[in-house]
Amino acid sequence: MSNRQCANTIVETLVVLFLMLTVFGIALASEGDGIIEPGEDSTEELARAVQNPVASLISVPFQNNTNFNFGPREKTQNVMNIQPVVPFSLSEKWNLITRTILPIISQPAFTLNQSRKDGLGDTLFTAFLSPKNSGSLIWGAGPAILIPTSTDDRLGAGEWGAGPGVVFLTIQGPWVVGSLFSNVWSFTGDSDVNIFTWQPFVNYNLDGGWYLTTSPLITANWEADSDNTWTVPVGGGFGRVFRVGQQNLNMQLQSFYNIEEPDDIGPEWSIRFQVQFLFPK
Repeated sequence: MSNRQCANTIVETLVVLFLMLTVFGIALASEGDGIIEPGEDSTEELARAVQNPVASLISVPFQNNTNFNFGPREKTQNVMNIQPVVPFSLSEKWNLITRTILPIISQPAFTLNQSRKDGLGDTLFTAFLSPKNSGSLIWGAGPAILIPTSTDDRLGAGEWGAGPGVVFLTIQGPWVVGSLFSNVWSFTGDSDVNIFTWQPFVNYNLDGGWYLTTSPLITANWEADSDNTWTVPVGGGFGRVFRVGQQNLNMQLQSFYNIEEPDDIGPEWSIRFQVQFLFPK
């Protein structure tokens, strides 16, 4: 059975897995396990935890990226990333934080004979092993696994892949500064995948759960020629952590302009809007 034929089965399995992980993680949180418990005066503390990729905090972000002037016809691409984050307490000293990115893509036509294509992209699953008490330099490391869930050749390579993932950050007063790195290589099929991802992030926290943020996603496709390797956005925005009833939420808005991008693909600039559901103890 080909990767494309397996895609629907894999997607169904992933959806069930995401639900199981989230429910199991929430059950663990109710047991304790160091999950943050926000009170009336802890909005700023929760905001810092949200900005820490390896914090012991269950969350489900829905991140929508609208990319403008994408492709040779300079149309609009939209990518909605569903990104559940579920931590597990392995021992008194170690946590395992699972992060999954499942993209839902609306891809514009590249030629006059094509139509817009909607569907799923390939899923990236990362598991960070992180010490519970690492001092001023917080870190996590583990495997990044590419899962062939793309429903069309235009939406993803449709190959299995793997590589290392690592995160470093520090929290100093109102500042949260760090970087996420990964590189994934394919090991099945005919399409060669060799993608490097670097996401630096800088957050400055204000009163009332407000914060300023920049977290551009810098990528390099090592299989492309030198003129089409890098995508380098610059920009930023703002966000706020708040509560609606008993539900804690994090919302943010950022905009980026690409100072380096693949020829004839782009995009030239993008807007990122995110709604993140938070499940502290």
